Amino acid sequence: MKLLLLLLSLTTLIAGEYDLLIRGARVVDGSGNPWFRADLGIRAGRIAAVGNLSADSAPRIIDAKGRVAAPGFIDVHTHVEGGIDKVPGGDNYVRDGVTTVVTGNCGGSRAHLGEWFAGLEKLGIGLNLASLIGHNTVRSEIMATANRPATPEEIARMQALVEQNMRDGAVGFSTGLIYIPGTYSNTQEVVALAKAAAGHGGVYASHMRDEGERVLEAIEEALRVGRETGLRVQLSHFKIDNRRLWGSSEKSLALVEKARGEGVDVVVDQYPYDRSSTNLGITLPSWALADGSAKIKERLADPSTRARVAREMEGMLKKLGHKDYSYAVVAACDFDRSIEGKSVSEINRLKGRKRKVKEEIQTILDLEAQGGAQMVYHSMGAKDVDRILRYPNTAIASDGGVREFGVGVPHPRSYGTNARVLAEYVRRRNVITLEDAVRRMTSLPARTFGFRDRGLLREGFWADLVLFDPAKVEDKATFQQPHQFSEGFDLVLVNGRPVVEEGKLTGERAGKVLRLLPR
Repeated sequence: MKLLLLLLSLTTLIAGEYDLLIRGARVVDGSGNPWFRADLGIRAGRIAAVGNLSADSAPRIIDAKGRVAAPGFIDVHTHVEGGIDKVPGGDNYVRDGVTTVVTGNCGGSRAHLGEWFAGLEKLGIGLNLASLIGHNTVRSEIMATANRPATPEEIARMQALVEQNMRDGAVGFSTGLIYIPGTYSNTQEVVALAKAAAGHGGVYASHMRDEGERVLEAIEEALRVGRETGLRVQLSHFKIDNRRLWGSSEKSLALVEKARGEGVDVVVDQYPYDRSSTNLGITLPSWALADGSAKIKERLADPSTRARVAREMEGMLKKLGHKDYSYAVVAACDFDRSIEGKSVSEINRLKGRKRKVKEEIQTILDLEAQGGAQMVYHSMGAKDVDRILRYPNTAIASDGGVREFGVGVPHPRSYGTNARVLAEYVRRRNVITLEDAVRRMTSLPARTFGFRDRGLLREGFWADLVLFDPAKVEDKATFQQPHQFSEGFDLVLVNGRPVVEEGKLTGERAGKVLRLLPR
Protein backbone atom coordinates (compact mmCIF):
# COMPACT_ATOMS: atom_id res chain seq x y z
CA MET A 1 0.00 0.00 0.00
CA LYS A 2 2.83 2.41 0.95
CA LEU A 3 4.59 1.63 -2.33
CA LEU A 4 1.37 2.39 -4.25
CA LEU A 5 0.96 5.73 -2.48
CA LEU A 6 4.59 6.60 -3.24
CA LEU A 7 4.13 5.75 -6.91
CA LEU A 8 0.96 7.83 -7.08
CA SER A 9 2.80 10.75 -5.46
CA LEU A 10 5.68 10.50 -7.94
CA THR A 11 3.22 10.30 -10.84
CA THR A 12 1.54 13.50 -9.64
CA LEU A 13 4.88 15.33 -9.48
CA ILE A 14 5.91 14.12 -12.92
CA ALA A 15 2.55 15.21 -14.32
CA GLY A 16 3.27 18.74 -13.21
CA GLU A 17 1.64 19.41 -9.86
CA TYR A 18 2.87 22.82 -8.76
CA ASP A 19 2.24 25.02 -5.74
CA LEU A 20 1.50 27.94 -8.07
CA LEU A 21 0.99 28.32 -11.80
CA ILE A 22 1.28 31.61 -13.68
CA ARG A 23 -0.30 31.29 -17.11
CA GLY A 24 0.09 33.44 -20.20
CA ALA A 25 2.92 35.74 -19.12
CA ARG A 26 5.27 37.76 -21.29
CA VAL A 27 8.47 36.41 -19.83
CA VAL A 28 11.34 38.90 -19.63
CA ASP A 29 13.76 36.40 -18.17
CA GLY A 30 16.54 38.74 -17.04
CA SER A 31 19.08 37.72 -19.69
CA GLY A 32 18.42 40.73 -21.92
CA ASN A 33 16.94 38.50 -24.62
CA PRO A 34 13.57 39.40 -26.20
CA TRP A 35 10.49 38.48 -24.19
CA PHE A 36 8.60 35.28 -24.95
CA ARG A 37 5.19 33.99 -23.94
CA ALA A 38 5.14 31.13 -21.43
CA ASP A 39 3.67 29.69 -18.26
CA LEU A 40 5.65 29.35 -15.04
CA GLY A 41 5.29 26.57 -12.51
CA ILE A 42 6.46 27.21 -8.93
CA ARG A 43 7.20 24.36 -6.54
CA ALA A 44 8.87 24.39 -3.10
CA GLY A 45 9.98 27.99 -3.51
CA ARG A 46 11.72 27.44 -6.85
CA ILE A 47 10.88 27.77 -10.53
CA ALA A 48 10.08 24.20 -11.52
CA ALA A 49 9.11 24.79 -15.14
CA VAL A 50 8.94 27.50 -17.81
CA GLY A 51 7.00 26.76 -21.00
CA ASN A 52 3.62 25.49 -22.11
CA LEU A 53 2.07 24.14 -18.92
CA SER A 54 -1.54 24.12 -20.12
CA ALA A 55 -1.94 20.45 -19.18
CA ASP A 56 -0.61 20.97 -15.66
CA SER A 57 -2.36 21.95 -12.46
CA ALA A 58 -1.81 23.71 -9.16
CA PRO A 59 -3.86 24.67 -6.10
CA ARG A 60 -3.43 28.29 -7.19
CA ILE A 61 -3.43 29.52 -10.77
CA ILE A 62 -2.84 33.14 -11.76
CA ASP A 63 -3.79 34.40 -15.20
CA ALA A 64 -1.03 36.85 -16.17
CA LYS A 65 -3.22 38.26 -18.96
CA GLY A 66 -0.16 39.19 -20.96
CA ARG A 67 1.56 41.04 -18.14
CA VAL A 68 5.34 40.84 -17.82
CA ALA A 69 6.85 38.21 -15.56
CA ALA A 70 10.43 39.09 -14.63
CA PRO A 71 12.93 38.03 -11.99
CA GLY A 72 12.62 39.95 -8.74
CA PHE A 73 14.85 43.00 -8.78
CA ILE A 74 18.21 42.88 -6.99
CA ASP A 75 19.29 46.20 -5.48
CA VAL A 76 23.05 45.99 -4.98
CA HIS A 77 23.50 49.31 -3.21
CA THR A 78 21.37 49.91 -0.13
CA HIS A 79 21.78 51.02 3.47
CA VAL A 80 19.13 49.03 5.35
CA GLU A 81 20.94 48.69 8.68
CA GLY A 82 18.55 49.90 11.36
CA GLY A 83 15.61 50.27 8.99
CA ILE A 84 15.13 46.54 8.36
CA ASP A 85 14.96 45.95 12.11
CA LYS A 86 12.09 48.46 12.39
CA VAL A 87 10.27 47.48 9.18
CA PRO A 88 11.32 43.85 8.60
CA GLY A 89 9.00 43.47 5.63
CA GLY A 90 11.07 45.99 3.66
CA ASP A 91 7.75 47.46 2.52
CA ASN A 92 9.08 50.31 0.37
CA TYR A 93 11.39 47.93 -1.50
CA VAL A 94 9.06 45.03 -2.20
CA ARG A 95 6.39 47.47 -3.40
CA ASP A 96 9.02 48.60 -5.94
CA GLY A 97 9.60 45.03 -7.15
CA VAL A 98 12.79 44.44 -5.15
CA THR A 99 13.25 40.93 -3.77
CA THR A 100 16.95 41.08 -2.78
CA VAL A 101 19.08 43.88 -1.32
CA VAL A 102 22.83 44.17 -0.75
CA THR A 103 23.70 46.39 2.20
CA GLY A 104 26.92 47.32 4.03
CA ASN A 105 27.83 49.75 1.26
CA CYS A 106 29.97 52.91 1.32
CA GLY A 107 32.21 51.37 3.97
CA GLY A 108 29.40 51.21 6.54
CA SER A 109 28.07 47.87 7.80
CA ARG A 110 27.40 46.01 11.00
CA ALA A 111 30.71 45.13 12.62
CA HIS A 112 29.74 41.54 13.44
CA LEU A 113 27.65 40.24 10.57
CA GLY A 114 27.23 36.72 11.93
CA GLU A 115 25.37 38.01 14.96
CA TRP A 116 23.28 40.39 12.88
CA PHE A 117 22.35 37.71 10.35
CA ALA A 118 21.23 35.39 13.15
CA GLY A 119 19.05 38.14 14.59
CA LEU A 120 17.44 38.86 11.22
CA GLU A 121 16.72 35.18 10.65
CA LYS A 122 15.05 35.00 14.04
CA LEU A 123 13.05 38.16 13.31
CA GLY A 124 12.02 37.14 9.80
CA ILE A 125 12.43 39.52 6.86
CA GLY A 126 10.30 40.19 3.81
CA LEU A 127 13.08 40.15 1.23
CA ASN A 128 16.45 38.52 0.74
CA LEU A 129 19.44 40.32 2.25
CA ALA A 130 23.19 40.12 1.73
CA SER A 131 25.84 42.35 3.24
CA LEU A 132 29.33 43.58 2.54
CA ILE A 133 31.75 44.23 5.39
CA GLY A 134 32.53 47.94 5.52
CA HIS A 135 35.98 49.53 5.72
CA ASN A 136 34.80 52.52 7.80
CA THR A 137 33.16 50.17 10.27
CA VAL A 138 36.28 48.01 10.58
CA ARG A 139 38.58 51.03 10.94
CA SER A 140 36.29 52.55 13.59
CA GLU A 141 36.37 49.32 15.58
CA ILE A 142 40.18 49.34 15.67
CA MET A 143 41.15 53.03 15.38
CA ALA A 144 37.96 55.00 16.17
CA THR A 145 38.04 58.10 13.90
CA ALA A 146 41.73 58.87 14.14
CA ASN A 147 43.12 61.02 11.33
CA ARG A 148 46.36 59.14 10.64
CA PRO A 149 47.72 56.13 8.75
CA ALA A 150 47.15 52.71 10.31
CA THR A 151 50.10 50.95 11.90
CA PRO A 152 51.06 47.44 10.74
CA GLU A 153 49.57 46.03 13.95
CA GLU A 154 46.30 47.90 13.36
CA ILE A 155 46.13 46.69 9.76
CA ALA A 156 46.60 43.11 10.99
CA ARG A 157 43.74 43.55 13.46
CA MET A 158 41.51 45.06 10.76
CA GLN A 159 42.36 42.21 8.41
CA ALA A 160 41.33 39.71 11.07
CA LEU A 161 37.97 41.43 11.48
CA VAL A 162 37.42 41.44 7.71
CA GLU A 163 38.35 37.74 7.55
CA GLN A 164 35.92 36.86 10.33
CA ASN A 165 33.05 38.67 8.64
CA MET A 166 33.83 37.02 5.33
CA ARG A 167 33.71 33.63 7.05
CA ASP A 168 30.35 34.66 8.51
CA GLY A 169 28.97 35.23 5.02
CA ALA A 170 29.81 38.76 3.85
CA VAL A 171 29.61 38.99 0.05
CA GLY A 172 32.61 41.30 -0.17
CA PHE A 173 34.37 44.40 1.13
CA SER A 174 33.14 47.98 0.74
CA THR A 175 34.73 51.39 1.08
CA GLY A 176 33.38 54.91 1.51
CA LEU A 177 36.49 56.94 0.88
CA ILE A 178 34.89 60.37 1.24
CA TYR A 179 33.63 59.50 4.72
CA ILE A 180 35.44 59.38 8.02
CA PRO A 181 37.43 57.46 9.00
CA GLY A 182 38.02 55.79 5.62
CA THR A 183 39.01 59.08 4.04
CA TYR A 184 42.06 59.12 6.33
CA SER A 185 43.36 55.84 4.89
CA ASN A 186 45.78 55.40 2.00
CA THR A 187 45.44 53.02 -0.92
CA GLN A 188 47.89 50.54 0.60
CA GLU A 189 45.58 50.09 3.60
CA VAL A 190 42.56 49.53 1.35
CA VAL A 191 44.43 46.95 -0.71
CA ALA A 192 45.61 45.14 2.42
CA LEU A 193 42.08 44.82 3.80
CA ALA A 194 40.64 43.89 0.41
CA LYS A 195 43.20 41.09 0.20
CA ALA A 196 41.77 39.70 3.44
CA ALA A 197 38.40 39.49 1.70
CA ALA A 198 39.82 38.18 -1.57
CA GLY A 199 40.67 34.80 -0.10
CA HIS A 200 36.94 34.20 0.23
CA GLY A 201 35.92 35.67 -3.14
CA GLY A 202 33.25 38.28 -3.47
CA VAL A 203 33.24 41.91 -4.52
CA TYR A 204 35.10 45.14 -3.84
CA ALA A 205 32.35 47.79 -3.82
CA SER A 206 33.61 51.35 -3.59
CA HIS A 207 32.11 54.73 -2.96
CA MET A 208 35.20 56.27 -4.47
CA ARG A 209 37.41 58.99 -3.02
CA ASP A 210 36.05 61.55 -5.49
CA GLU A 211 33.13 61.73 -7.93
CA GLY A 212 33.87 65.06 -9.56
CA GLU A 213 37.09 66.96 -10.14
CA ARG A 214 39.34 63.96 -9.40
CA VAL A 215 36.98 61.18 -10.45
CA LEU A 216 39.45 59.63 -12.91
CA GLU A 217 42.07 59.30 -10.17
CA ALA A 218 39.45 57.78 -7.90
CA ILE A 219 38.49 55.22 -10.54
CA GLU A 220 42.14 54.30 -11.01
CA GLU A 221 42.46 53.72 -7.26
CA ALA A 222 39.47 51.37 -7.26
CA LEU A 223 40.83 49.54 -10.31
CA ARG A 224 44.17 49.13 -8.56
CA VAL A 225 42.40 47.36 -5.70
CA GLY A 226 40.79 45.02 -8.23
CA ARG A 227 44.04 44.34 -10.04
CA GLU A 228 46.05 43.64 -6.89
CA THR A 229 43.46 41.47 -5.16
CA GLY A 230 41.58 39.76 -8.00
CA LEU A 231 38.24 40.88 -6.55
CA ARG A 232 35.42 41.92 -8.85
CA VAL A 233 34.97 45.71 -8.66
CA GLN A 234 31.63 47.48 -8.28
CA LEU A 235 31.82 51.28 -8.58
CA SER A 236 28.99 52.59 -6.45
CA HIS A 237 26.37 55.16 -7.58
CA PHE A 238 28.51 56.17 -10.57
CA LYS A 239 28.13 59.89 -11.29
CA ILE A 240 29.68 63.29 -11.91
CA ASP A 241 28.80 65.34 -8.84
CA ASN A 242 30.60 68.58 -9.76
CA ARG A 243 28.40 71.14 -11.51
CA ARG A 244 31.40 72.58 -13.38
CA LEU A 245 32.09 69.14 -14.89
CA TRP A 246 28.58 68.07 -15.86
CA GLY A 247 28.72 66.23 -19.17
CA SER A 248 32.16 64.67 -18.60
CA SER A 249 30.91 61.15 -17.79
CA GLU A 250 32.08 60.12 -21.27
CA LYS A 251 35.65 60.15 -19.93
CA SER A 252 34.91 58.24 -16.75
CA LEU A 253 32.95 55.56 -18.59
CA ALA A 254 35.74 55.23 -21.16
CA LEU A 255 38.20 54.56 -18.34
CA VAL A 256 35.96 51.82 -16.93
CA GLU A 257 35.58 50.20 -20.34
CA LYS A 258 39.33 50.40 -20.96
CA ALA A 259 39.94 48.52 -17.71
CA ARG A 260 37.47 45.84 -18.73
CA GLY A 261 39.38 45.44 -21.97
CA GLU A 262 42.53 44.92 -19.90
CA GLY A 263 40.95 42.14 -17.88
CA VAL A 264 39.62 43.92 -14.78
CA ASP A 265 36.12 42.71 -13.90
CA VAL A 266 34.62 46.12 -13.15
CA VAL A 267 31.00 47.25 -13.40
CA VAL A 268 29.06 50.22 -12.04
CA ASP A 269 25.71 50.95 -10.47
CA GLN A 270 23.49 54.03 -10.61
CA TYR A 271 20.28 55.50 -9.24
CA PRO A 272 18.13 57.27 -11.88
CA TYR A 273 17.99 60.71 -10.28
CA ASP A 274 20.03 63.91 -10.55
CA ARG A 275 20.17 64.38 -6.77
CA SER A 276 22.21 62.47 -4.22
CA SER A 277 21.68 61.94 -0.51
CA THR A 278 24.20 61.70 2.29
CA ASN A 279 25.13 63.47 5.50
CA LEU A 280 25.69 67.19 6.10
CA GLY A 281 29.27 66.55 7.22
CA ILE A 282 30.55 66.13 3.67
CA THR A 283 30.26 69.90 3.21
CA LEU A 284 33.05 70.31 5.79
CA PRO A 285 36.74 69.52 5.24
CA SER A 286 37.36 65.96 6.45
CA TRP A 287 40.03 66.93 8.98
CA ALA A 288 37.39 68.84 10.95
CA LEU A 289 35.38 65.64 11.54
CA ALA A 290 38.09 63.49 13.12
CA ASP A 291 38.15 62.03 16.64
CA GLY A 292 34.47 61.96 17.49
CA SER A 293 31.56 64.33 18.11
CA ALA A 294 33.06 65.95 21.23
CA LYS A 295 36.17 66.94 19.28
CA ILE A 296 34.07 68.27 16.40
CA LYS A 297 32.12 70.50 18.81
CA GLU A 298 35.36 71.67 20.37
CA ARG A 299 36.79 72.67 16.99
CA LEU A 300 33.65 74.51 15.94
CA ALA A 301 33.52 76.33 19.25
CA ASP A 302 37.05 77.66 18.79
CA PRO A 303 36.85 80.93 16.79
CA SER A 304 40.10 80.50 14.87
CA THR A 305 39.44 76.86 13.96
CA ARG A 306 35.86 77.63 13.01
CA ALA A 307 37.09 80.43 10.75
CA ARG A 308 39.54 78.04 9.07
CA VAL A 309 36.76 75.50 8.48
CA ALA A 310 34.54 78.22 7.00
CA ARG A 311 37.26 79.44 4.64
CA GLU A 312 37.86 75.93 3.34
CA MET A 313 34.12 75.38 2.89
CA GLU A 314 33.92 78.46 0.67
CA GLY A 315 36.63 76.99 -1.52
CA MET A 316 34.93 73.59 -1.61
CA LEU A 317 31.63 75.17 -2.67
CA LYS A 318 33.32 77.12 -5.44
CA LYS A 319 35.06 73.99 -6.74
CA LEU A 320 31.68 72.22 -6.91
CA GLY A 321 30.32 75.03 -9.08
CA HIS A 322 27.52 76.19 -6.75
CA LYS A 323 26.84 79.84 -5.88
CA ASP A 324 25.24 79.03 -2.53
CA TYR A 325 23.79 76.12 -0.54
CA SER A 326 20.30 76.17 -2.03
CA TYR A 327 21.22 72.84 -3.67
CA ALA A 328 21.38 71.19 -0.22
CA VAL A 329 18.06 70.18 1.39
CA VAL A 330 17.56 68.58 4.81
CA ALA A 331 16.06 65.09 4.54
CA ALA A 332 16.13 64.17 8.23
CA CYS A 333 17.19 66.05 11.36
CA ASP A 334 16.66 64.32 14.70
CA PHE A 335 16.99 67.45 16.82
CA ASP A 336 14.77 69.74 14.67
CA ARG A 337 12.10 68.12 12.51
CA SER A 338 10.82 71.54 11.45
CA ILE A 339 13.73 72.08 9.05
CA GLU A 340 13.17 68.81 7.15
CA GLY A 341 12.43 69.50 3.50
CA LYS A 342 14.07 72.94 3.61
CA SER A 343 17.31 73.98 1.91
CA VAL A 344 20.27 75.37 3.82
CA SER A 345 19.56 78.73 2.18
CA GLU A 346 15.97 78.66 3.46
CA ILE A 347 17.04 77.63 6.96
CA ASN A 348 19.60 80.41 6.99
CA ARG A 349 16.92 82.99 6.18
CA LEU A 350 14.59 81.54 8.83
CA LYS A 351 17.36 82.19 11.35
CA GLY A 352 17.34 85.86 10.34
CA ARG A 353 20.72 85.75 8.67
CA LYS A 354 21.73 87.54 5.48
CA ARG A 355 21.55 85.80 2.10
CA LYS A 356 25.28 85.29 1.86
CA VAL A 357 27.41 82.15 1.54
CA LYS A 358 29.39 83.11 4.64
CA GLU A 359 26.18 83.20 6.66
CA GLU A 360 24.93 79.90 5.20
CA ILE A 361 28.22 78.28 6.22
CA GLN A 362 27.64 79.44 9.79
CA THR A 363 24.18 77.85 9.65
CA ILE A 364 25.73 74.56 8.48
CA LEU A 365 28.31 74.66 11.25
CA ASP A 366 25.61 75.28 13.85
CA LEU A 367 23.68 72.26 12.58
CA GLU A 368 26.78 70.07 12.48
CA ALA A 369 27.71 71.03 16.03
CA GLN A 370 24.27 69.87 17.16
CA GLY A 371 24.68 66.46 15.52
CA GLY A 372 24.28 67.07 11.80
CA ALA A 373 21.56 65.96 9.42
CA GLN A 374 20.83 63.72 6.47
CA MET A 375 20.68 65.72 3.26
CA VAL A 376 19.55 65.64 -0.38
CA TYR A 377 21.96 67.39 -2.78
CA HIS A 378 21.16 68.50 -6.34
CA SER A 379 24.60 67.53 -7.53
CA MET A 380 24.32 65.78 -10.93
CA GLY A 381 23.35 66.71 -14.48
CA ALA A 382 20.68 64.93 -16.54
CA LYS A 383 23.02 64.38 -19.49
CA ASP A 384 25.39 62.32 -17.35
CA VAL A 385 22.52 60.37 -15.77
CA ASP A 386 21.30 59.37 -19.24
CA ARG A 387 24.76 58.48 -20.55
CA ILE A 388 25.64 56.33 -17.54
CA LEU A 389 22.27 54.58 -17.76
CA ARG A 390 22.93 53.70 -21.40
CA TYR A 391 26.25 52.07 -20.51
CA PRO A 392 25.59 48.29 -20.77
CA ASN A 393 27.40 47.41 -17.54
CA THR A 394 25.40 49.76 -15.31
CA ALA A 395 23.23 48.04 -12.71
CA ILE A 396 20.24 49.83 -11.21
CA ALA A 397 20.56 50.51 -7.49
CA SER A 398 18.73 52.86 -5.11
CA ASP A 399 21.38 53.84 -2.55
CA GLY A 400 18.34 54.03 -0.26
CA GLY A 401 17.14 52.35 2.89
CA VAL A 402 14.14 50.66 4.44
CA ARG A 403 11.88 53.53 5.46
CA GLU A 404 9.36 54.06 8.21
CA PHE A 405 6.39 55.39 6.28
CA GLY A 406 5.91 59.11 6.84
CA VAL A 407 9.11 59.72 8.83
CA GLY A 408 11.35 62.52 7.51
CA VAL A 409 11.69 63.75 3.94
CA PRO A 410 14.04 61.14 2.46
CA HIS A 411 15.25 60.87 -1.12
CA PRO A 412 12.45 59.27 -3.20
CA ARG A 413 14.87 56.63 -4.50
CA SER A 414 14.07 54.46 -1.48
CA TYR A 415 10.53 54.12 -2.81
CA GLY A 416 10.64 54.45 -6.58
CA THR A 417 13.98 53.60 -8.19
CA ASN A 418 12.92 50.60 -10.27
CA ALA A 419 9.49 51.93 -11.19
CA ARG A 420 11.15 55.18 -12.29
CA VAL A 421 13.50 53.33 -14.65
CA LEU A 422 10.61 51.40 -16.18
CA ALA A 423 8.24 54.37 -16.44
CA GLU A 424 10.57 57.26 -17.29
CA TYR A 425 13.60 55.74 -18.99
CA VAL A 426 11.92 52.80 -20.75
CA ARG A 427 8.29 53.72 -21.47
CA ARG A 428 8.31 57.49 -21.82
CA ARG A 429 11.80 58.33 -23.06
CA ASN A 430 13.07 55.07 -24.62
CA VAL A 431 16.56 55.54 -23.18
CA ILE A 432 16.90 51.75 -22.77
CA THR A 433 14.68 48.80 -23.68
CA LEU A 434 12.46 46.90 -21.27
CA GLU A 435 14.55 43.75 -21.61
CA ASP A 436 17.78 45.61 -20.93
CA ALA A 437 16.31 47.48 -17.97
CA VAL A 438 15.27 44.17 -16.40
CA ARG A 439 18.73 42.69 -17.07
CA ARG A 440 20.35 45.58 -15.20
CA MET A 441 18.02 44.97 -12.25
CA THR A 442 18.44 41.19 -12.16
CA SER A 443 21.07 39.04 -13.87
CA LEU A 444 23.79 41.73 -14.00
CA PRO A 445 23.80 42.29 -10.21
CA ALA A 446 23.33 38.56 -9.57
CA ARG A 447 26.42 37.81 -11.66
CA THR A 448 28.51 40.45 -9.92
CA PHE A 449 27.59 39.38 -6.39
CA GLY A 450 27.64 35.64 -7.01
CA PHE A 451 23.94 34.90 -6.54
CA ARG A 452 24.13 31.77 -8.63
CA ASP A 453 20.47 30.76 -8.50
CA ARG A 454 18.77 34.16 -8.65
CA GLY A 455 18.43 36.92 -11.22
CA LEU A 456 17.00 34.81 -14.06
CA LEU A 457 13.71 33.02 -14.67
CA ARG A 458 15.26 29.60 -15.11
CA GLU A 459 14.19 26.17 -13.98
CA GLY A 460 15.79 25.38 -10.64
CA PHE A 461 16.30 29.04 -9.69
CA TRP A 462 14.61 30.50 -6.63
CA ALA A 463 11.18 31.91 -7.44
CA ASP A 464 11.91 35.58 -6.85
CA LEU A 465 9.46 37.01 -9.37
CA VAL A 466 7.63 40.20 -10.30
CA LEU A 467 4.44 40.42 -12.36
CA PHE A 468 3.58 43.83 -13.82
CA ASP A 469 2.03 45.72 -16.72
CA PRO A 470 4.80 47.91 -18.23
CA ALA A 471 2.18 50.43 -19.34
CA LYS A 472 0.98 51.01 -15.78
CA VAL A 473 4.13 50.98 -13.64
CA GLU A 474 4.71 54.38 -12.01
CA ASP A 475 7.00 55.80 -9.38
CA LYS A 476 4.85 58.03 -7.19
CA ALA A 477 7.52 59.24 -4.76
CA THR A 478 8.72 62.81 -5.27
CA PHE A 479 11.28 64.99 -3.51
CA GLN A 480 8.46 66.98 -1.94
CA GLN A 481 6.34 63.92 -1.03
CA PRO A 482 8.64 60.89 -0.96
CA HIS A 483 6.53 58.56 1.17
CA GLN A 484 4.54 57.07 -1.70
CA PHE A 485 4.75 53.45 -2.82
CA SER A 486 5.32 52.60 -6.47
CA GLU A 487 2.33 51.39 -8.44
CA GLY A 488 1.96 48.62 -11.01
CA PHE A 489 3.81 45.71 -9.41
CA ASP A 490 0.80 43.44 -9.02
CA LEU A 491 2.54 40.32 -7.72
CA VAL A 492 5.92 39.99 -6.02
CA LEU A 493 7.17 36.55 -4.99
CA VAL A 494 10.12 36.05 -2.65
CA ASN A 495 11.31 32.45 -2.60
CA GLY A 496 7.97 31.42 -4.09
CA ARG A 497 5.79 33.20 -1.53
CA PRO A 498 3.74 36.33 -2.28
CA VAL A 499 4.90 39.42 -0.38
CA VAL A 500 2.84 41.69 -2.67
CA GLU A 501 -0.44 40.52 -4.16
CA GLU A 502 -2.83 42.60 -6.24
CA GLY A 503 -0.50 45.50 -5.53
CA LYS A 504 -0.86 45.21 -1.75
CA LEU A 505 1.49 43.97 0.97
CA THR A 506 0.65 40.51 2.29
CA GLY A 507 2.76 40.62 5.44
CA GLU A 508 4.69 37.50 4.43
CA ARG A 509 8.29 37.36 5.60
CA ALA A 510 9.71 35.02 3.01
CA GLY A 511 13.21 36.47 2.75
CA LYS A 512 16.51 34.76 3.44
CA VAL A 513 19.92 35.96 4.50
CA LEU A 514 22.20 35.30 1.53
CA ARG A 515 25.73 34.39 2.53
CA LEU A 516 28.68 34.15 0.17
CA LEU A 517 28.98 30.56 -1.00
CA PRO A 518 32.36 28.92 -0.33
CA ARG A 519 34.73 29.00 -3.29
